[in-house]
Amino acid sequence: MNADLWLLIVLAGVLTYITRFAGHLLLSRLGTIPPRLDAALNAVPPAMLITIVVPAFVDGGWVERLVIVGSGILALRISVLNSVIIGVGAIALLRALGA
Repeated sequence: MNADLWLLIVLAGVLTYITRFAGHLLLSRLGTIPPRLDAALNAVPPAMLITIVVPAFVDGGWVERLVIVGSGILALRISVLNSVIIGVGAIALLRALGA
C-alpha cells in the first residue's frame, strides 16, 4: 500500500470517530435522538467502510476483488467487524502465499 492509501484510511477513521462523538454530544443535549438523526448516524460507518473498500476494489487485482465480495456476502450473515477482520486476514494470507 502506498502512503496515500494509509492517509485515506487514517482520515476515514478519524472522521468516523468525530461523527460518532458528535452524535453522542447531540444525544446528551437532546435526551433522545430523533428517528431521522438516528438513521443518519447509523449510516455513517457503512459509508466510511465503502470509502475504504471501493478504491481497493477498483485498483486491486482479482484476489482482492474476490475477497471483498466474499467479505461482503459474509457480512450478511455475521457482524461487519468480523467480516472485515476475516477479509483482511484472508488478503494477508493470500499475499503471503504469493497470490
